[in-house]
Amino acid sequence: MVTMQSWMFLSAFEKMRTTLLNERVLRSMAHIGARAFSSISGEVVQTTAFVFQAASSGEYRPVFIRLLDGGESEKIAAFTRDECRFDTTTQDAFHKIPGSPIVYWVSDNFRDLFVRGTPLGELVDARVGLQTGENERFLRRWWEVDLRRCGFGMKSRDEALRSGKKWFPHNKGGPFRKWYGNHEYVVNWEDDGREIRAFGSEQGGRPKSSVPNPEYYFREAVTWSDVTSGPTAFRLVDAGTIHGTAGHSVFEFTSVSRNLLSAFCNTPIVRAFVRAMNPTLHFQVGNFINIPFSHDIPSTSRATVSRNADDLLQISRMDWDAYERSWAFARPPWLFGTTIESSYGSWRAESNQTIATARHLEEKNNHLFIEAYGLADEFSPAIPKNEVTLTVNPVYRYGDKLSEAQLMARFLRDTMAELVSYAIGCMMGRYSLDEPGLVYAEGCGHGFDSDRYTRYPADDDGIVPITDDQWFEDDAAKRFEKFVATVWDAARLDDNLAFIAAGLQGRRNESRRDTIRRYVATGFYKDHLKTYQKRPIYWLFTSGRRKAFQCLVYLHRYHEGTLARIRTEYVIPLQGMVGARIQRITKDIEAVTGAQLRRLDKERGKLRKDLEELRSFDEKLRYFADQRIQLDLDDGVKVNYGRFGDLLAEVRTITGKKPAS
Repeated sequence: MVTMQSWMFLSAFEKMRTTLLNERVLRSMAHIGARAFSSISGEVVQTTAFVFQAASSGEYRPVFIRLLDGGESEKIAAFTRDECRFDTTTQDAFHKIPGSPIVYWVSDNFRDLFVRGTPLGELVDARVGLQTGENERFLRRWWEVDLRRCGFGMKSRDEALRSGKKWFPHNKGGPFRKWYGNHEYVVNWEDDGREIRAFGSEQGGRPKSSVPNPEYYFREAVTWSDVTSGPTAFRLVDAGTIHGTAGHSVFEFTSVSRNLLSAFCNTPIVRAFVRAMNPTLHFQVGNFINIPFSHDIPSTSRATVSRNADDLLQISRMDWDAYERSWAFARPPWLFGTTIESSYGSWRAESNQTIATARHLEEKNNHLFIEAYGLADEFSPAIPKNEVTLTVNPVYRYGDKLSEAQLMARFLRDTMAELVSYAIGCMMGRYSLDEPGLVYAEGCGHGFDSDRYTRYPADDDGIVPITDDQWFEDDAAKRFEKFVATVWDAARLDDNLAFIAAGLQGRRNESRRDTIRRYVATGFYKDHLKTYQKRPIYWLFTSGRRKAFQCLVYLHRYHEGTLARIRTEYVIPLQGMVGARIQRITKDIEAVTGAQLRRLDKERGKLRKDLEELRSFDEKLRYFADQRIQLDLDDGVKVNYGRFGDLLAEVRTITGKKPAS
């Protein structure tokens, strides 16, 4: 038969596998995997071809051909290679691994570990988590909502209930990252989850949500992501988080300490256990509880592993918190010194040392576990650099296909973009040079205190124009220059701007200021959407395709009078300025000829088109301004962003719908 490979591993087929292995002989198998047929692409369709004989013999040794790499032609070429052939495992040996998966590629020594070890399910509590029934309704990125309504650090459901808060940290899994991180979501757990519990039953129907194991909510945990196409990674989740179905979690660390468990689960041994029990895209609680844990680890080794794991947790936590995606972000760690080049260079050297330290600690732990499990002949403690899961590690961040020079150029470019983002945050009042961390993220500008921004004043109204020409003294590019001159030595401003422009990869013959202005006007918002996962906090109002006028508005400072202020303070004055320049050029044209005439006429033509776009934008802006639109931050960015028609950029990207014109 030729079938999907699911029956070989999934728990749903365990009874069938057991029956077949007990009552039939598996003669041979070609495990073909994904991309077996050129007409079918992707990783979902994974196949296997096999022959069962109507007989029984537990001592029979089936022949397996492993053809998981490459496409159809590569698999055909590999079919006769000795290294792809596995024929030493007896059929009965498959029963040693819980669930009897057809794991033919592991050694007998490795398979026996499942018999000798203690299942983790007997040592810790692994639990599935909250299923909301509709994530779009009940989940938000933490930066979308009013910070006053977020409850961080709650130790129990009772404390969360008494707080009166609505939004609480939610563990939703996330991409490959070990030790700490992927904390981006909050969930509506107001009044002990009243809305989620009732969801679907409001009209007498059955609840669409599922709230299993609520007694474990808000507890400290070790977690992993359910769905992963790469290696499984385990992370610490601080107390105060509600775990979900995509972020399976482990609790109760009395038999095995939190640090020891984290270190063990991040070893190549556990990665091999995971592949042996369920080499599919999912790794669930039912698989985790069957991982065998050896008690043969000496106490001295346990102490060393625990210390190393604690250091790794702290390194990963500091790395996560060094970027704006973290609610514990204070400020970029390299805002110091006389010049940006020296600040960046010192931080880059420190980061390289941090990467090396993390790698050494992980490899030391791997070595201790490999020795304890007696697997020195099968596993190496070494880990590739791209598996040191720190954001400051360019190889992890961008992959291992780029050269060292390309990696460093891309990292520098992104770091300069992050500097621009932080500076804009200071302009908006989200951050302040006078105090670390998030300063203002409430709603409608309520409670905004300008006295908290003395070293570098925040914008009066949270509206910052960004244009490719300097029409306004307070535009983002000019304000950014002032920011750089404030943070670093003002006497070295030109040097600092030159370093930033080089990092942003300016064009040939383009001045440093023009490079920065061009990035702010055309590149920043693309990066902002990427950083904030299509849930931006600075919204880009734009006049249209020509971008005759653009401005950023801070979501948390928007109020019903913001659009009217954009119109009266910027759009109407800009029309006057553009019209005046057109008149000056028209007058100048009368006195010139040749190339100069053609240049001025081209500029006048551009400005006339800009003015036409501005007038059209002004009409639409007035229409929406008259509506005095109010936002409900609980609705999230996706819903609120769609309330402004086509005044905003990237509406389809964010809302999934074409804007109403």
